[in-house]
Amino acid sequence: MRLKLFIKYDGTNYCGWQRQKNALSVQEVLEGALEKTFGEKITVVGCSRTDAGVHARMHVSSFDAETTIPVGKIPLVVNMYLPQDIRAFYCEKAADDFNARFAAKEKTYCYRILNQEHNDPFLSRFVWHYPIALDVDKMRRGAEFIVGEHDFKAFCAAGSCVKTTVREVRELKLEKNENLIEITIRANGYLYNMVRIVAGTLCYVGNGKLEPEDVKKMLEEKKRVLGGITAPPEGLTLEKVVY
Repeated sequence: MRLKLFIKYDGTNYCGWQRQKNALSVQEVLEGALEKTFGEKITVVGCSRTDAGVHARMHVSSFDAETTIPVGKIPLVVNMYLPQDIRAFYCEKAADDFNARFAAKEKTYCYRILNQEHNDPFLSRFVWHYPIALDVDKMRRGAEFIVGEHDFKAFCAAGSCVKTTVREVRELKLEKNENLIEITIRANGYLYNMVRIVAGTLCYVGNGKLEPEDVKKMLEEKKRVLGGITAPPEGLTLEKVVY
């Protein structure tokens, strides 16, 4: 039967979601735990190929397995074979043709920036420590240009191979709580490093290296060089997937 498994993970110690030849991935660890759970080799399809160091609060995988374990109890068994930085938290039966990657309608990511002089050891694995003061109001003005359906070629890292660079950003909001800035983005799809480029570009707007209108210029001219840096991976978390 086809199963849909929900996990969360701290991506610090992994090369990303996708299995790699020379480094440990979340997929490899999860498939190993599933093999021990079901007694057969399991290959999963993941909803998102998160990069090295990127985290997930909700990541969905689909796979086939035959088992007598009650579906609701599968996470308890799988967690026996997973390290503490990867946890399964829900499982359900899915349609026979369900594909966790291609069935996703939208995904929400959050990029977190700790905007203060010194880093915080209790947050450092999950934030970008940025000690230069940021003007959040200017960042919000720049973010307004990103919302909607656009050609996001300027927000895509080199080396990506996709049919189209057009995506629809349905929501983009910035919230600041004391010194923690959260950039939450909800879209129907993403390009390679797109969220991290958005975060790095908005930081350049916030520190005065760019103006809010420069974000519009990036979109219009489709030039990556007009934007800010690609923000580091540790600040990025996949928050939600909608099917």
